[in-house]
Amino acid sequence: MSDSQQSSQNARNSGQQTIALVDDDRNILTTVSIALQAEGYTTRLYSDGEAALKALLENPPDLAVFDIKMPRMDGMELLRNLRQHSALPVIFLTSKDDEQDEEAGLAQGADDYIAKPFSIRLLLARIRAILRRSDARAGVVTGADLTSADPPIETLTRGRLEMDPARHHVTWDGKQVSLTVTEFLILEALAIRPGVIKSRNQLMDAAYPDDMFVDDRTVDSHIKRMRRKFRSVDSGFNAIETLYGAGYSFTDG
Repeated sequence: MSDSQQSSQNARNSGQQTIALVDDDRNILTTVSIALQAEGYTTRLYSDGEAALKALLENPPDLAVFDIKMPRMDGMELLRNLRQHSALPVIFLTSKDDEQDEEAGLAQGADDYIAKPFSIRLLLARIRAILRRSDARAGVVTGADLTSADPPIETLTRGRLEMDPARHHVTWDGKQVSLTVTEFLILEALAIRPGVIKSRNQLMDAAYPDDMFVDDRTVDSHIKRMRRKFRSVDSGFNAIETLYGAGYSFTDG
């Protein structure tokens, strides 16, 4: 058994979850790894896509975070090759305001994206959310689930929309719509109270950690992508309404 396989086995035996980090920036690898280990995760670090692909397929972690722009094999090619063989949860890092990278990565099957420079707190929040979703889909009960004071939230149904918060699963007219964690949280905030206008600040509060600054345009970009995804299964989708100068609302009619 290789050192990485032994480390992964030890992590599973101890109940720790393993996060793979792939980035050619050693400072990012070190900083993120220290933060993850402080939260109780085991980490594996890779500085290029070719080495990472082999390791991710041979000895899968619980989740992978990787950069888009890397030498030898960039993050987009890594994600494309990975998705041919694995449904491993993936968060990818992209350049700030590079919407083409975001769209391409999500189309290839990434679970979420975070723009550089990024907040470690946001990354940790997204990792926790995606791992909870993966565990729920696999029927895994974690210690956090057992000790939580809040009862599990039932499926949210609003007209043709159904949302399963535990699994971050969304359907419209029975057809699945694949949303990122961020998109799911924004839509959930809107759908909980149909017809109520939610400001951009309220939607940012729902989707991002407390006290984290997010540009207003970020919410607009998420709304734009959500509409596009829903219209791919229903060309007449218009349930997310824009109220200029006020915010957004969800209609379930």
